[in-house]
Parts: sequence; C-alpha cells; structure tokens
Amino acid sequence: MKTFDLSTYLKKQQDLINSALDKWLPRPHGPSGPVVEAMRYSLMSGGKRIRPILLMAGAKAAGGDQKALLPAACALECIHTYSLIHDDLPAMDNDDLRRGRPTCHKVYGEAVAILAGDGLLTYAFELICNPELTQNISPPLLGEAIFLLARAVGVSGMVGGQTADILMEGRPVDAETLSFIHSHKTGALIQTSVEIGGLLGKANNEELYHLKRYGESLGLAFQIKDDLLDVEGDQEILGKPVGSDDRNLKATYPALFGLKETRKRARELLKQALSELELFDDSAEPLRSIARYIVERDR
Repeated sequence: MKTFDLSTYLKKQQDLINSALDKWLPRPHGPSGPVVEAMRYSLMSGGKRIRPILLMAGAKAAGGDQKALLPAACALECIHTYSLIHDDLPAMDNDDLRRGRPTCHKVYGEAVAILAGDGLLTYAFELICNPELTQNISPPLLGEAIFLLARAVGVSGMVGGQTADILMEGRPVDAETLSFIHSHKTGALIQTSVEIGGLLGKANNEELYHLKRYGESLGLAFQIKDDLLDVEGDQEILGKPVGSDDRNLKATYPALFGLKETRKRARELLKQALSELELFDDSAEPLRSIARYIVERDR
C-alpha cells in the first residue's frame, strides 16, 4: 500500500475549504458591514479546519461524494469559529490572541464580536440547508444531519459543556464531571463532524456506528491534547497564550490526573479510535492519519 501523505492531504482539503468559505461568506456591505467584516476576520484567519476535513474524510470512508458535502463542511467551520470568538471574550476566557492575531473583540469591540459569533452560528445553518448548494443531497438525510448538528452545538453538546466548564472554574472537579465537560464542549462537534460525513456519504448502519464511536474517542483525545498543550506548548507555535487554563482555574486532565497519566489517556483514546476503523479499507486512511496527528500535534 502506498504511504498516505497526511500533509499533502490536509493542505489540499484546507485549500478547498478556504476557497469555499471565501466564496460563500457574505462581503461587507452597507450598515451591517462591520459585523460581516468581523465574521470574515475570524473565519479567514487560518486554522487547521479539522472539523470540516473530518466530515469529508468520514464521507470518503463510506464511499460518498466529498465535494457535494462541502457546504456542510463549511457550516462546521463557521460554528467552530463562532465558538472561538465567544470563548475569547472577557466574560469567558478573556484571551487577547487567537491563531497569532488579536482576538475578534480586541479588533472590533465586544458587542460586534458577540454579534459576529451569532452571525457565524446562524449562517452555518443557512449554508447547510441552502437549496442551491445542497440539491444533490436527499432531504431526509439532510434533515437528519441538521438535527445532529443542532444537537451537537446546543445545550446537549457544546453550549452545555461550556456552561459546565464556566460554572466549575475554581471548584473541585471529579473525573465524571471533567469527562462531561470535555466530551460536550469539544468532543460533541468533532464526533458529529465524522458522523454527518458518514451519514451524508451513505454509510450503512454498521459503518455509521463505528464512525460515531471513532468520533467520540477522537473528540475526547483532541481536548485532552489541548489541555496538554496549554501546559507544555510553545506560544509562538500555538499562536495563543499558554497557561490560561491554570490562570482561569479551569478543569483539565493535567490538573486532575497529572501530565504522565494525561499523556497515557490520550494514547489510549487514539488506540480506541483506530480500532473503530478496522472494518474500513484504505478509504479510511485519512481518518487514521488524522487521529494520529491530533494526539501527536504541537499546535
């Protein structure tokens, strides 16, 4: 089997996603121009585009048409970026840097930053169900995908996890609560990215089950690695301050279990994620390589 080149694959997918985002996102115009400018500032400031790439990789594993799912993939990135804008606000993490640039509220002010996040969240659903862009996807499948996405980013997912994270700042946290925070705040959208890719890629029930399980393990591993990077990472490489979790008294795996045990848990989750892909052939190689990358990355 030919060695899979993850760097080339990621670059190609990132270029595809960035081009589509730039094409489909509105341009600043008229009285509402500043909020659109703020949306574009945060959305087009780089980033790994892991969630949309996972969606398309999930579709590839199921043998589906990846390019037909580009609007859904871009919707995920809009939602992810909205969450970052709001996370960085003074009422949340109060961060000044994101991807090596001043955060949205530092450039446009808090009010416009909040509205930019709101704009990206709602525009995501405009994208994923735009009739002109999704005419090749069957309405029942698209409806199910929209349901999964809404659940992943609302109180049953990201919003619920973020709320628990904020309320537990400075308080003792047990392993069960920490797992809830991580699996909802970060893991839910990552898991759903893979699941929607499989669903719209027309995976069968068995394939979809294992793709979902893969996404669950990967989502938790992603957040655990983020916890580690906040302790061990290089600010110049990360493009954002390190040590903010400790300063904000956040519930993290290193704080609860220590660095050695946290690294071990990340490796266990990687092994678990890879085991879920055993029934797939080489078409799932992007998913396998992405899982390894997420656990081994330095940013």
